[in-house]
Amino acid sequence: MSKMQEYWRKNLTYVGILLTIWFVVSYGFGILLVDQLDTIRFFGFKLGFWFAQQGSEITFVILIFVYVRLMNNLDREYDVHEE
Repeated sequence: MSKMQEYWRKNLTYVGILLTIWFVVSYGFGILLVDQLDTIRFFGFKLGFWFAQQGSEITFVILIFVYVRLMNNLDREYDVHEE
């Protein structure tokens, strides 16, 4: 496997993992498990409601920063980073 193929394979692996996390948080916690999570309070709100309203958005922003960090490290590892 060439160096660039390996680079893109790792990139797609990162994207797949991060999108899976976002899906679990937004769809799983915000829709499928909302009734179970509503039995728990978080900052005065039902946890299921919190995930549906803000948790998935906050998670998405955090995942953006994680992706940037991962890609910067990957770019340096494969010497495709910007100077």
